[in-house]
Amino acid sequence: MPLTPRAGARRLKATALLASAVSVCLLAASAPPAPLGVGDRLFPYLGNPGYDVASYDLSFTYPGTNSKPLQAVTTIDAWTTRDLDRINLDFAHGTVESVEVDGEPATFADAGEDLVVTPEDPLQEGSWTRITVRHTSDPAAPGDGDGGWVRTADGLAMANQAYAAHLVFPCNDHPSDKAMFTIRVTAPNDYTVVANGLPTGVDRVGTSTTWTYRTQHPMATELAQVSIGRSTVLHREGPHGLPVRDVVPTKDVKRLEPWLARTPEQIAWMESKVGPYPFEAYGVLMAEATTGFELETQTLSLFEKDLFTEPGYPAWYIESIMVHELSHQWFGDSVSPRAWSDLWLNEGHATWYEALYAEEKAQRPMEARMKAAYAVSDRWRAAGGPPAAPKPPAPGQKISIFRPNVYDGAALALYALRQEIGRENFERLERAWVSTHRDGTATTADFEHLASAISGRDLSGFFKTWLYGEKTPPMPGHPDWKSASPTKAAARSTGE
Repeated sequence: MPLTPRAGARRLKATALLASAVSVCLLAASAPPAPLGVGDRLFPYLGNPGYDVASYDLSFTYPGTNSKPLQAVTTIDAWTTRDLDRINLDFAHGTVESVEVDGEPATFADAGEDLVVTPEDPLQEGSWTRITVRHTSDPAAPGDGDGGWVRTADGLAMANQAYAAHLVFPCNDHPSDKAMFTIRVTAPNDYTVVANGLPTGVDRVGTSTTWTYRTQHPMATELAQVSIGRSTVLHREGPHGLPVRDVVPTKDVKRLEPWLARTPEQIAWMESKVGPYPFEAYGVLMAEATTGFELETQTLSLFEKDLFTEPGYPAWYIESIMVHELSHQWFGDSVSPRAWSDLWLNEGHATWYEALYAEEKAQRPMEARMKAAYAVSDRWRAAGGPPAAPKPPAPGQKISIFRPNVYDGAALALYALRQEIGRENFERLERAWVSTHRDGTATTADFEHLASAISGRDLSGFFKTWLYGEKTPPMPGHPDWKSASPTKAAARSTGE
């Protein structure tokens, strides 16, 4: 949508304000910049009120080494949802060189992990605005070491969940504000760049090449991905002609190809459970890096290469982890959590389909895994909180919200739900959930209401105990299952 000039209209309106209102504005403008947030229970200062981002245009220039900052330009198109004298962006790990709002220079200042921008003229509610920030993007680890750019053996990748996209680029860093993305990266000619979405251009000029990618579906900031490295991109076709492209270190192509060849079948299996794949492409990014996790960035899942090359992992386990990240494309990426307390909707479902795949493809019984989870579920709740009311992250460990309570603990709640409403209703619920909320955000309450509607029963009591209770409720159909007390379980685990 083209920008429309508004500066004159704003000035005319300003001259008509009462003196008292002008005084209030002046006082607000003179107040010190302060960090804001959208009220997330786990991350109070994530996100910012007052606007809704429509699109990001990210441009990075890679200097040929992953030890130096990248030059970058971030352009944000957004609708204002209230009058704004200032615009708060999340950005905490780079140097800002300049900011423009609607083509005019704006002043800016840091406040906590916010970049506070003051435009020349206040923005009216309902305005279409463009914010352009010229800055650096620093691949050096931030002070707490949690995410952002990940240094690989030959370049960079991203790991922004849950609190780290603003370590890479200025943004409204909360999953409740999804937007379209255009990502362009300029790198030396001997590097390959892959990002979310589909490629729209590869332009070589002299010794450098600019790669451009664009998403066809809105995306949360924490799901952004850029791979820069001496990589090979392998292309294959998934169900219904879906483009599947995998990014692997060039030297490891032959070694890794047998694993990558399994992706189309895995996509077909997930489609048989929950319906059509929700995006324009999929692929696996195998990074030569140590992260301690795998990550479901939208259309391009990040994996440690060692997962596939270490001899100690059985094949069924590796494939089930591949399905875990794949299932996130539906649960977490297409349907994103409205708040981080809804994380169980992401990880519980991904763990569920990981376990279901292992049951169907490798004869690893779901019931045995759920019984084992039930035995320690009270310990998980004591340590991390109930699945839908997780405890805040530990100080300096922002990713510590990813605890067992939102993985197997949440999958256990889904197993209980299937026991409660029956397999047929449960499978209908799963399909309806991802189709109803496709490309949007949703809450635990939304899931409860849909489950009640499909089952024809009021399930509020069930969800209250299973998702918010301090103790694990009795398992429907398995009255003999027991959960050890947190104290006893902890004593056994430590040998006390």
